[in-house]
Order: sequence, then C-alpha cells, then structure tokens
Amino acid sequence: MGGFLLVGIAGFGINNVITDLGSNTVARVGNAEINSREFLRAYQNQLNQVAQQIGSVPTAEEAVNLGVPSMVLQNLAQDAALDQVADDFGLGVSEDQLSKMLRADPSFQNALGVFDPSSFTQVLQSSGLTEAEYFESQTESARRQQLVLSLFGDTKLPATASTLVNRYAADRRTIDYFVLGETNVETPAAPTEAELAAYLTEHQAEFRTVETRSVQMLRLTTADLAATKTISEDAVAAEFERTKASLVQAERRTIQQVVLNDEQVAAFQAGLAAGTPFEGLVAEAGVTPTDLGSLTQAQINDTNLAAAAFGVAQGSFVIIDGVAGKRAVHVSAIEGGGEPNLEGSREQITQNLALAEARDELAEVQDQIEELRAAFRPLSEIATRFNLDLYETNVTAAGTELDVLPDLSTEDRPRVTQAVFKATEGALTPAITLAGNGNLWFDLNKIDPARDQTLDEVRDQVATALTTERTNNAIIAAQAEAVKRLDNGEAIADVATSYNVFPQLSPPFTRFGSDDGTVDAAVASAAFSGAADHHGSAVNQAGEFIVFQVTDLTAAEGALAKAANDSLENEQRVGIYGDFVTAVRDDAGLRINQQALSAALALNTGL
Repeated sequence: MGGFLLVGIAGFGINNVITDLGSNTVARVGNAEINSREFLRAYQNQLNQVAQQIGSVPTAEEAVNLGVPSMVLQNLAQDAALDQVADDFGLGVSEDQLSKMLRADPSFQNALGVFDPSSFTQVLQSSGLTEAEYFESQTESARRQQLVLSLFGDTKLPATASTLVNRYAADRRTIDYFVLGETNVETPAAPTEAELAAYLTEHQAEFRTVETRSVQMLRLTTADLAATKTISEDAVAAEFERTKASLVQAERRTIQQVVLNDEQVAAFQAGLAAGTPFEGLVAEAGVTPTDLGSLTQAQINDTNLAAAAFGVAQGSFVIIDGVAGKRAVHVSAIEGGGEPNLEGSREQITQNLALAEARDELAEVQDQIEELRAAFRPLSEIATRFNLDLYETNVTAAGTELDVLPDLSTEDRPRVTQAVFKATEGALTPAITLAGNGNLWFDLNKIDPARDQTLDEVRDQVATALTTERTNNAIIAAQAEAVKRLDNGEAIADVATSYNVFPQLSPPFTRFGSDDGTVDAAVASAAFSGAADHHGSAVNQAGEFIVFQVTDLTAAEGALAKAANDSLENEQRVGIYGDFVTAVRDDAGLRINQQALSAALALNTGL
C-alpha cells in the first residue's frame, strides 16, 4: 500500500514526503495540520463520488491508480492554505450568517423546504461530524468564499477580447461550391481475382468474423410467471366487488392534433373565433391531423398537451405552442370518468391477481427449476413444464442479440453477455440474478470462434470494398486537381463545368456551419481556414467531396452577447482562482507524513 501511495502521490505532483510529523498528522500546510480523521472523512466522500461515476466502490489499489488520495490531499491543502490567508486578512463570519447558511442548506430541509432539526442531526451522524465540527467547517468555507469574491468577484473580460471572440464565433462567410461524386470520374475497371485476393489479404481484419455463442435461455420473473396464470371470471368479479370502492374510472378523451404554419395559425384562430368546426378548417387547409387515440390525462407525457386537451369541450379545439411551432389540439369525444364498472376494470384486475399469484409462487418455482437444472434436465423440458418462454439466439460480445429477451434492463444486458462468454460449452451454468427479483438460466450449445474468411465467402463484399476504394481515390484525385486549378486562377464555374456539375451558392454561415444545415461544421471549418478569398476542399459529414471558393465575408460587430460574455468571465475567474490557489498552497508548503497516511488508508480499507 505504501508503495502504491508513493507512486500515486508522486504522479500528481506532491513532493517533500516526510515522516517526521505527529502520528495523527497526515500532512501539514504552513502552520495548519491535516489530521487522519479529517483526511479519512474527505477520502470517503471522494470515494463515494467516484463510486457514483463508475458504478462501484473502487478498491484501495484502484483508488490510488485513480489518484484519489492525491486529489483529497491537494483539496485539503488548498483549503488549509486559503484559511491561513483568510486569517491574515482577519476575515470572519457572524453567528447570524451561519444560522442563515444552515437554514438555507437543502440537505437539512423537509418536503416543504423548511429547516428540519432531525434531518440536520441525521446528516451529521451519517457524515461523522459533530455540530461544532460542522459549524467550524461552514465558517471556514464562508471565509474562503469571502476571500475569493473579494479578490476575483469583479474580474471582467477586456472589451477587445470580447470583440475578438465575437468575431471568431459570429463572422459569416458565403461560398460557391460543387460536389464531386462517382458520376464525375471514370468508373474503375472490374477487379481481377488476383486483385481481390491481394485486397482480402491486406484487409482481412475488416472481413474477419467475430466469436458467436449459441445459447438457449429461460427467464423467470414475476411478470413471466404472471403471464402463465389464468384468472377465472369469478375471481375477477370477486376482486372487483372487494376493491371497487377504491377504484376510480379516469376520464378519457379522443384527441387529434395538427401542426400549423404561420398562415394556417391565422386561419385556425379566425375559425376558432367564428365557431368554424375543426374538420372544416382541416379540410380547407389541406392538412392531415394526427390521431393520438383515447387517452386519460395521466397517459399524456406532454403536460401542455394534456392541460389543453382536458380543458376544452367536446368537439372544440385549442391552439397551443409546440416544438415545431403552433399546433391545434382537437377533442372529438369524451368518455366520462367516475364510478368504475367491471368491464372497464377487468384487464387491470386480472393483471393484478396474476401478479399476486406469481409473487407468492416465485421462490418455489425458482427452487424447482434449480432442482431440475441440478438433475441436468434440458431447458426446453423445464420451459414446457412451467409454460415459460424459451429464447434462442447467437450472442456476440456486443450483446445486442439479447434483444430477444423482452424488457431486459440495460443493467442486466452486460452481465448476461459476460456470463455467456465466460461459460464452457456443454457445462452446467449457474443462474444469473436479474434486476427486479428474477433469474435467468442459459445453456451454451455451440461456440463459433472468430476466424478469417476465404475469398469465396466474401467475394462480393471484397469486390464492393475494392471498387469503392478505387472510386474514392479517383474522386480525391479529381478534388485535388480542381483545387489546383483554382490555385492557378481559374474560375470555379469553369472548373465545375469541366466535371459536368454547376456550382451552388451557400447561405451565410459561421465557422460552425449554416443554420439550415446546408454547410456542416467540416466544410465551414475548411472555409474559415484562410483569408476572405480562400478556396479549397473538404469532405463533409455525409462523406461528400466538396470543392469551394469563399465569395463573401460579413464581419460580426460589437462585443459578445451578455450570456456568452458572462460565461467567459466566469471561466476567466476560475482560471485565475486556480492559479492563485496553487500559488498560495505552494507558498505555504505541503509536507506529508507518509507513515500516517498509509496507516489511515489501511484503517479505512481494512488492509
């Protein structure tokens, strides 16, 4: 552990590792000491944050490799150094301010947003803090914040910088351009057998098969077992009578909507005011409404749509905002809610009763399946016995083929794939526990290892790939020749005509592309890589070969918009603050007690 720590800490730039400090002192910054309890608390918090990012708590070795001990020490040293600067300036925090900070902390508030003393006590206990330690920590944090705001709060981005950045981001150019494709070059000759064989040898990795494993799978979850249940009409009726007092029949509405352009919006608004039926307005506008079906309000994910549809009378419509512009929402029928009936509740009651039976039997059925597996009974026999579905597929390392399992969670997919690829052909495999209280059993029936394919197996694919490569090479050569002709002063229209195409005029665009997507970022970047009369070539994101000539440049005027300027100023403050903190910490000096640090980490990890 000590060796790992030395390597990890040295890699993060913490030097002067010593062993002459007190046994409980992990490090010293200037006159301030960082004790083992303080370090371990911060270390555990950092481990928890890392665990949330990677999905598991890192081991001691993984934590060192990730630089966690070094990161914690640097953060604690940074705070300690700033605390000493705050002391030098005589900064402090009143009790009133601490009280306001305490009551404003959402960690200690109840559901109504009011400070809750019991939550405060609970959070402190889980964090291993006393009240005195908490208030001391908050005092130090507030003092550091005062220091930072007083030094860097008024940092401004120079006007010249704002103007230059605005020019960079908002200057617009226009280009004449043409696209070269396979129709603009000579079609390559059909490749010979020798050429195909040579190409396959050079590109065998592109045509190599991947390992495939053929499996049979049997899944048992509450939902799977419930699907095998048959619920009698008498049971459904009895359950309805027992629960009907608690059931509420939700109102349902049959809804249509249609997206409108500006002209149609005006026509529909006029029709709404005049009482014109929705059907007539739709026919007059020549648009086709989208039927959303008969829905309850809870079934509609779009809150604006739900509120609109359940706020108008039957046969009427309302115009609301949408992602693509205005839209008209029409309600053609209303099925009232209120007192439930057996027919309307049958499906839900049947499902609930089946799930209840399945939950009661799940553990017993799992045990029976395990007994049959131990007796080496085939999964097909087990599936038939319990009326469960048997799934068969060929699985690759990507695991995409596991889509044959309905509703397989994203959490379970990699776990099942890994188990399949760790299994031995013909061997009995253990059950895989699934998220949500379920099991999956599988038999690995066959392994097809990755292998090189022969020319006879992939002849057509190889011929296509070789022909495409030769065609692209011919287009690239034509593109380079076209640019060379532009270099020599030839007009882009004449160059384009020689390739049987006509140049097109682009809309104005920034270096990030045009608003309508005509010019993408790749072409825009190439167009902005030279002066106002720049010309050249690019391959756009769709794979098209472009030759262009800049024809116009519109310079952006003034400074950045306020939001962008504020963001850059904040970035500037962060950078200056980082340099300041590093300088303060280096000036104070960080000394580490390697023995105490190793002991603290060993205590925390149990090593």
